[in-house]
Amino acid sequence: MMKKNDLFEAAITAMTAEGSGICRKDGIAVFVPRTAVGDFCRVRVVKVLKNYAFGRLEELLEPSPDRMTPDCPVCAQCGGCVYRHITYEAELRIKAQRVRDALERIGGFRDLEIQPILAAPERNFYRNKCQLPIGLSKDGKLQLGFYAVNSHRIVDTHTCLLQPAEFDKAAEAFRAWHAVTGESVYDETAHAGLLRHLYMRRGEKSGEMMVCIVANGGALHEEALLVSMLREAVPAITSIVLNINREKTNVVLGKTCRTLWGKDTISDTLCGLEFEIAPHAFYQVNRTQAEILYGKAAEYAALTGSENLLDLYCGTGTIGLSMAHKAKKLIGAEIVPAAIENAKRNAARNHIENAEFLCGDAAQAAKILYDRGEKPDVIIIDPPRKGCDTALIATIAAMRPERVVYVSCDPATLARDLKQFDESGYKIQAVTPVDMFPCTAHVETVVLLSREKADDYVRISVHTKDLQTKTN
Repeated sequence: MMKKNDLFEAAITAMTAEGSGICRKDGIAVFVPRTAVGDFCRVRVVKVLKNYAFGRLEELLEPSPDRMTPDCPVCAQCGGCVYRHITYEAELRIKAQRVRDALERIGGFRDLEIQPILAAPERNFYRNKCQLPIGLSKDGKLQLGFYAVNSHRIVDTHTCLLQPAEFDKAAEAFRAWHAVTGESVYDETAHAGLLRHLYMRRGEKSGEMMVCIVANGGALHEEALLVSMLREAVPAITSIVLNINREKTNVVLGKTCRTLWGKDTISDTLCGLEFEIAPHAFYQVNRTQAEILYGKAAEYAALTGSENLLDLYCGTGTIGLSMAHKAKKLIGAEIVPAAIENAKRNAARNHIENAEFLCGDAAQAAKILYDRGEKPDVIIIDPPRKGCDTALIATIAAMRPERVVYVSCDPATLARDLKQFDESGYKIQAVTPVDMFPCTAHVETVVLLSREKADDYVRISVHTKDLQTKTN
């Protein structure tokens, strides 16, 4: 019987969705972080549950051919880059297999042709946004970095290979300002102190950069000095903002901002469109790979200029607006009012006149379109990690678009949802994984679904009153 602190030798044969290696002892799966398929290693058991266990790599006896020396000194502590110890080719194989496994095991789809995963052109420096929590060590020194895995313990970090060097330089200038001023640091237990997060954004194409200091108050000591030190360290900075967050919450940003210097926002271009980026605004973290993702979605949408395009979960409108020039009309729906207002501004900024944005959930958007006698020919959905609920899928099926393009950030919920789409008459035509976040465990997937033609009448019950329809 396996127990904590047991030592055993085993081969790593697979990976979990979170990026841990899987081996077996006494027929039970043991999950071991920082290992690779093909490793033969000595493992120490650290936790035993009913059907599986967790282990720690005690000694690497025979390394996998996929292994490489990690080029980050803190990747094992911060836990963000779960694949920095293996080659990029091996990482891509793992992610592609994760998509296939989910579609087969959860969705029940067999012999499905999946296109090769779309690799990122750059494994490092792709993030245009970072959020660094601020804290104090036991000896009172400033800590600035990332939370360790499953904790609120800050791993003090002076560089991160996923983000541009300008972020590191700005963070060092912030440290230097703090050394001069001794500004108080927020204590989440006591809800006292000022400095909570250092939050930075950068326009990859524009080169503009924003530094946002999140504070438990409306003013900082020596604000002019902070501005001067940041600007001297990073001339590309065009916006320095104080965000006020006095709430007892894990949410990073508060609702109010005050610009300390420069512009209130920065800008960037994505798929040929210009977007304004405020501290609260959504913008794809990996802009270059987002263009590849959106390009695949546009390919699957196959717009000719005569279609009505419905973009559900449209957020600030980026994916729908990138296709608006190929559609007769774009209608975006999003439940967050601030995002809708941002989407409208983005449309106006890019002189897009065939776009309309509705604030509400999918069922409400469906009712509005139904009452106006409008029918979407193509629907794009880009839901959060939890995927779609059953009512939304029923609503989409009842609207009878010719094609549905599903952009997913979680293979498990994607597979679950595709099973319901299949049962509702929408069949998978194409699947392409996309690596949006190299070195991390995340993988995106773009799926094309098309409506199965039928001669008999069907009625699909949805949560929108009076929205019942029949197929051809």
